[in-house]
Amino acid sequence: MNKKNESKILKFPKVVSNIERQVEAILFSASEPLDLETIQSRIKTKTNVLKTLESLVEQYKNRGINLICIKNKWSFRTASNLSSLMNLQVNAQKKLSKAAIETLSIIVYHQPVTRSEIEEIRGVSFASGTLEILLELNWVKPSGRKNIPGKPIQYITTDDFLSHFNIQKLTDLPNIEELTSAGLIDGSNVDMSIFGTGKYFKEKNTEKKEDIYSDIDDMLRQSLKNDDE
Repeated sequence: MNKKNESKILKFPKVVSNIERQVEAILFSASEPLDLETIQSRIKTKTNVLKTLESLVEQYKNRGINLICIKNKWSFRTASNLSSLMNLQVNAQKKLSKAAIETLSIIVYHQPVTRSEIEEIRGVSFASGTLEILLELNWVKPSGRKNIPGKPIQYITTDDFLSHFNIQKLTDLPNIEELTSAGLIDGSNVDMSIFGTGKYFKEKNTEKKEDIYSDIDDMLRQSLKNDDE
């Protein structure tokens, strides 16, 4: 049989249910990622919201925007392989200073950490407003007080930090072995007892203040630069 004469089977788009349309509209209009409870509260009909979200994830997986979940919160994002197109957008926000980026990277890898511990790791005192900028962006937040004299406030990263850098969880960040193998840091100069996402900062009396953050800073700075372009 001649293939040219073979009848072609047309595949019609899947019919979208009313519930899927409602969830789609709720997420599209939201100014921030939403959790299951919030989505459910905005739908008048009781339904399996998670199942609906999973269906929408499948429907959007090959589209220009994708439905993603970060820290149990759902939102639409530009497909990762199309992010270069977004460079045409103009962003008027002020770029973070080198000090702010260094501070952020230290909090990321040493949280929870106090202001004095950040200064000790950086080897310099805080510039005015450095930590406050990160707090205003809601990338870091206070997380209780350390049980030492003076009870200093400890700081950790937020869900907004994960969302901004499109990270599912902190453990998805490159660990010391990965950073070392990639040539981004010199692992021989790293204090293993205090380095690593999710590790508690342990006080050490040491004279060594190696600057192991410059390349990590560059990674964060490049991401911010792409957002600003």
